[in-house]
Amino acid sequence: MVGVLAVFVVPLAGATVLIVEGALLVGIVIDLSLAGSVRALEVTRSGDTARRLDEVSEVAVVIVNRGGRRVRGVVRDAWPPSAQAAPARRPLDVPAGERRRWVTSIRPQRRTELHAGRITVRSVGPLGLAARQGNHEAPWSLRILPGFPSRRYLPEKLAKLRILDGRTAARVRGQGTEFDSLRDYVEGDDARSIDWRATARRSAVVVRTWRPERDRRIVLVIDTGRTSAARVGSAPRLDAALDAALLLGTLASRAGDKVDLIAVDDRPRVLARGSDYDGDALAGLLSAMAGLQPRLVETDGRRLVAELLRQVRQRALIVLFTTIDEAAITEGLLPVLPSLTQRHVVMVASVSDPHVREMAARTASADVTLDSRAAYDAAAAEQALAEHRRVTALLRRLDIEVVDGPPREFASKVSDAYLALKAAGRL
Repeated sequence: MVGVLAVFVVPLAGATVLIVEGALLVGIVIDLSLAGSVRALEVTRSGDTARRLDEVSEVAVVIVNRGGRRVRGVVRDAWPPSAQAAPARRPLDVPAGERRRWVTSIRPQRRTELHAGRITVRSVGPLGLAARQGNHEAPWSLRILPGFPSRRYLPEKLAKLRILDGRTAARVRGQGTEFDSLRDYVEGDDARSIDWRATARRSAVVVRTWRPERDRRIVLVIDTGRTSAARVGSAPRLDAALDAALLLGTLASRAGDKVDLIAVDDRPRVLARGSDYDGDALAGLLSAMAGLQPRLVETDGRRLVAELLRQVRQRALIVLFTTIDEAAITEGLLPVLPSLTQRHVVMVASVSDPHVREMAARTASADVTLDSRAAYDAAAAEQALAEHRRVTALLRRLDIEVVDGPPREFASKVSDAYLALKAAGRL
């Protein structure tokens, strides 16, 4: 700006332009010679390599100045836009022989594998006229695991489990569990639990009490077909299924059950077995689920059932996380499910969209006048709910447990259904 003023005030027939440009050129050369060397910097990354989606990840950057001059300027830590890395840029001032460290916070919006980009350093000269810029490779990967918002339910579910597991004075009754003791019959007891031989030896009717069996097998089947990509609220349907599977898998492992994980779309894939966890089921399930993404293909129910019958020989609880869709269930799964229910206990778990119920509820209000679009939405919602009820009734006729609920309650309902089956002695 000073040079522009000089040109206008003292033009000197164009000579002033050459003088100003020459002065700027000399200043730039001096600035570049005095600026700290970018090549002399040593850059490394450290920090988290895996983090849950609902947690903030931290990756540290360390810059060591191996050169002989102070480096002042700006540094940019490059990550993909989906990483939501902050701050992306920051001022830099590293004297010769010293180091600087800072932490980049990463708040990704989806499950993925994040790969860090280059670290770019711009070293500015003391006059501020010029700068040296260079890139440094510091490879780093961050695996974003599924979120676990339903973890808040875990203490409550474990308390119920302790009652069923016999660690308190309570005992449960039912068929197919381990015998615990005998006691007098009281009104409301199941007649099937009466011990007739013990009754014949006493003057009162006695019943058997049971404690839940351990070392049962739970198979979590995650549908990753096209219906799992639909968004329920702010997240895909698949994310709600993964959250519920994490809560159920953690709870079942605490109960001493073995938990297997299978993903299915056009083909089934065994992701993890209970023997692979080494005592930490949550970490094993999180790692196995990390790469799961919806695929825009139809789920092959027949191949799934055939694979389950081949893989699971021991009687098990099979929990299928899918969508209660009339076409998919009645055409793909319903014809082959009886062969599965003959050998195993089957539960179908589906997350419901609360928005559908809200649309259907508008027709029940006499105070609301609907326009044509709202009336169409309400009719479509009513039809969807009617199909859901029809498919649910068909599944329950096959002695299949059906659990559904909105995303916030879904995981809790699935775990409660598991505990109810365990209390009834059906596992």
